[in-house]
Amino acid sequence: MSTPLTPQALKDGYSGRACLVTGADGFVGSHLCDALVDAGAEVHAFIRATSSGELRNICHLADQLTVHRGNLNDPTSIRTTLRSLKDRDDLIIFHLGAQAHVGESWERPYDTVNANVLGTLNLLQGCMDEEVKLFKLDTAGTSEEYGNVHHDFTDRHDYKEGALLLHERSPLNPKSIYATAKVAADFLTMNYFDAYGLPTVTTRMFNNYGPRQNPRYVTGTIITQALDKNEVRLGALEPKRDFCHVRDGVRGHMHVALAGHPGEVYVYGQGENVSIGDWADRILRIGRDNGTFQAGAKIVTEKNRFRPGKSDVEELLVGYEKLNKLTGWEPELDWDAGLADTIGWYAENREAWIGRIDWR
Repeated sequence: MSTPLTPQALKDGYSGRACLVTGADGFVGSHLCDALVDAGAEVHAFIRATSSGELRNICHLADQLTVHRGNLNDPTSIRTTLRSLKDRDDLIIFHLGAQAHVGESWERPYDTVNANVLGTLNLLQGCMDEEVKLFKLDTAGTSEEYGNVHHDFTDRHDYKEGALLLHERSPLNPKSIYATAKVAADFLTMNYFDAYGLPTVTTRMFNNYGPRQNPRYVTGTIITQALDKNEVRLGALEPKRDFCHVRDGVRGHMHVALAGHPGEVYVYGQGENVSIGDWADRILRIGRDNGTFQAGAKIVTEKNRFRPGKSDVEELLVGYEKLNKLTGWEPELDWDAGLADTIGWYAENREAWIGRIDWR
């Protein structure tokens, strides 16, 4: 029988537990490190080695976690990290390291496949080669794996009040190199459970947003343009997305890794969707109401910001009943509260994102 995880039970489950986070200095990874440190976990951060060795998003945690510099495409650095954790008998690995931008997957297709597919394979095989005593390995998938409804599989989908509802049993139809690479990573993760009994799970998050996110993602690109000028340039405004604040997304990872059944997939998100155009309108309204944005900003559609060909995903809406029934997880932040938090971060941390924008 499933037992919902109270906030205290979740915290107790991670207290003193060794956790390795790949992609720890990224958007979701850094927030996950925050939550794990707060829970009293022994956090190990696997980040990409650079000549500068810079920590951007987790520098405030430098004294509270152990940093391992390497690369998911370098099996030696992975094995070295895993070898240092071989004496732990309850290790949880959160595999968040990836090239995670849909648009950039068309610009950097080889890098995307290498990082997301071969990087996942290297980590899984490294766990086997080093005989790591895993409690759970959670590979982060994506809602983009579902793509659009294929005409041959219409009857295999579920609908809620006329809207397409996506869950763990929904057919996959990836429409980008990023999504296809994530499908491969998901299946590799399950392969290692089926073949070797490695205690793996896959989580498919729906459209995380929040502080520290790369401003090239849609929420950040709307906010940063509105902060800097009176015109917000976007691509297609009609597609619908199920936006979930990163804090709730991190809670989802932690719930699944602690209570999820090995060999299974779990999906979660806000459970509501909204068109990109309406999302932009909501952001502008909240920013105007709290005095962050100037009045009069307008939204402009630009063809060069559209996804190539017929690769855009029309509609994403999650049904997270499986995870809710197992652990009690549900989103805590509504969109207005989540967006106010996100707008505030971008407004107060211009130096963290100004060099990464793509709209000038």
